[in-house]
Amino acid sequence: MAHQTLLILDFGGQYTQLIARRVRELGVFSEVRRGDLTGSDAKALAPIGVVLSGGPASIYEGGAIRPDPGVFELGVPALGLCYGQQAMAHLLGGQVEPAGSREYGAAELEADLSCALFAGTKTTQRVWMSHGDRVARLPGGFVAVGHTPNAPVAAMADETRRFYGIQFHPEVRHTEMGRRILENFLAICGARRDWTAASIRKDAVERIRQQVPEGRIIVALSGGVDSSVTALLCREAVGERTAPIFVDTGLLRLDEGDKVQARFATFGLAIDRVNAADRFFARLAGIDDPEEKRRRIGHEFIAVFEEEAKRFPDARFLAQGTLYPDVIESTSVRGPSATIKTHHNVGGLPERLGLSLVEPLRWLFKDEVRRLGEELGLPEEFVWRHPFPGPGLGVRILGEVTPERVSLLQRADAIFMEEIRAAGLYREIAQALAVLLPVRSVGVMGDQRTYENVAALRAVTTEDFMTADWFRLPPDLLDRVARRIVNEVRGINRVVYDVTSKPPGTIEWE
Repeated sequence: MAHQTLLILDFGGQYTQLIARRVRELGVFSEVRRGDLTGSDAKALAPIGVVLSGGPASIYEGGAIRPDPGVFELGVPALGLCYGQQAMAHLLGGQVEPAGSREYGAAELEADLSCALFAGTKTTQRVWMSHGDRVARLPGGFVAVGHTPNAPVAAMADETRRFYGIQFHPEVRHTEMGRRILENFLAICGARRDWTAASIRKDAVERIRQQVPEGRIIVALSGGVDSSVTALLCREAVGERTAPIFVDTGLLRLDEGDKVQARFATFGLAIDRVNAADRFFARLAGIDDPEEKRRRIGHEFIAVFEEEAKRFPDARFLAQGTLYPDVIESTSVRGPSATIKTHHNVGGLPERLGLSLVEPLRWLFKDEVRRLGEELGLPEEFVWRHPFPGPGLGVRILGEVTPERVSLLQRADAIFMEEIRAAGLYREIAQALAVLLPVRSVGVMGDQRTYENVAALRAVTTEDFMTADWFRLPPDLLDRVARRIVNEVRGINRVVYDVTSKPPGTIEWE
């Protein structure tokens, strides 16, 4: 069954992906395109409605991206958010001007509940603002349906054309009626709300069957949820023609390789495990620069994988767990970003191996992949495992990576994860990790002086991993984790907790 599509035009707002995720959570497929998508290209997508995202620019700035007027001639409802509202007002004949004072954060909205967009909400409701401009004069056909102390037109509507604009962000949790507002807009669009884990599974399996009528699929299996779901989808689609290759780099969590192998055995899916730890440690000897470590790990991974793939001469396809955020970022209106870190993936392998690429998760967000994993029968503990970097512990060990230092970090990390789970906090935390620092610390254990390694703990909360805040772990939990690490991991005598948000820090240390 073909799913309906809600088109989201991206003007560079920090919440664009979050808008798409919220819409999908409500059961409607959403697709993100550049804000300057032409009206004809938008029409070709046959959307049931259009959302214009927020953005950092002023509508009057030189180079500011504006929507194509043809987008408002599609005959479908449109909803402008923040910058999107201002762009809508400007293009349809209204006027936008700098606000008397900027408005960032929580505000009280007085809403007109007779407007379809606000049906079932509250007259006075808390919303989340982030703007420097505001609508000063409404376009023809529009009326104001909401205001705040600093925004006389915090919401506007043309019910005849089903065009709406709001100055706040309904997609963020801080907007208390945001979910209902989005639900109302989807109802205005006539959405069927049939985007479910079961339908995603059915569609993905059918696409794989169509793409792979014959030959074998090699799956680049890392042990993470993305590649695991990819492997299970391929198995369901083409059966024994699926060949998962799992390169054990020696840089995984404690006993992770054995757990991956056992996990897939329960599904009757044998994996080709390559124990290549010695090769990776040899490549990393004497290297402490984080980018060079990532580069060497990536190159060695490709070399090992390429060698192993030759064992399957009938292979015609390579499957990997590319997600939708990767696709969005590659075409973002923000353009290429500065290199924060080099990501470790199987990039380049399809060409080197002469294989066609299969990406069954290409249109999914991480939370959708997790729901799909549950639909496929993966255990909850595995499905909701925190993100783990492709280079593994190689980038959580600052300085040189050696087998001895990996062992130290594996055991410290295992204690941290165990205690977080025991405290019932694992699902509340978006990502938790332990880091081994390249410094030594003086300590006293018993009556003896020690001079050993320092471990840093980090836990964050985040909606999209673009920004993050450090998690307020209970002091007694931190105390218990620190005492266990110092007592049980010989070689670590000091534990610290990272309270840096992103920005200015990153989530990983390297």
